[in-house]
Formats: sequence, structure tokens, C-alpha cells
Amino acid sequence: MGSFLITKRANGEFQFVLKAGNGQVILASEGYTTKAACENGIESVKKNSQDDGRFDRLESKNGKPYFNLKASNGQIIGSSEMYESVAARENGIESVMKNAPTADVKEDL
Repeated sequence: MGSFLITKRANGEFQFVLKAGNGQVILASEGYTTKAACENGIESVKKNSQDDGRFDRLESKNGKPYFNLKASNGQIIGSSEMYESVAARENGIESVMKNAPTADVKEDL
């Protein structure tokens, strides 16, 4: 089972990651100024991750596939790691779609 982990950055911002059942990070958020905003971001991931159209499939400057998950307003709510192949990126998207809706929320503040 997946889990969200909320942490606090050195600059005081909050961020979350979504981890798959094996502990691998499959989605990371931007920084949030408040913990409440970070928690809202998690709820947005849970909701938006069920719509394949919310995933932007992209390629980095060095040719590595990755994806962003966007909210209904177009704002990026999470980004993936860089993958070695398009197939690996698709597996990452599938993992987010599977793990996000029922993932527990943990804190390491």
C-alpha cells in the first residue's frame, strides 16, 4: 500500500512525496507555505490521479521521460522522477493511479 509523507524543507516550506508500497518515491510536490496547503495538495493528488488526462507525459532536455500531475486548473501538483524509458514512465503513472486514492498520510516534521 502506498503512503504520502509530509516533510519540512530547510527553508520552512512543506512538501509531500507519494511512495509506492515498496518505498520508492513515485511523485513529489512543490513547496507549500503552510501544512494545510500541503494537505490540500495531497487531497488534490488523490482526486486528480484518477483521470489519465491530468498526467502530462514529458521529456527532459537530456531525453529522459517523466510526468507531471496537474489539477483541474492546470497547476502542477506533483512531478515524477526521470525514467529510463517511456514504458517505465507509464508504469510510474499506473503506480500513482493505483496508490494515491487509498494512501495513508504520514509526517516527518
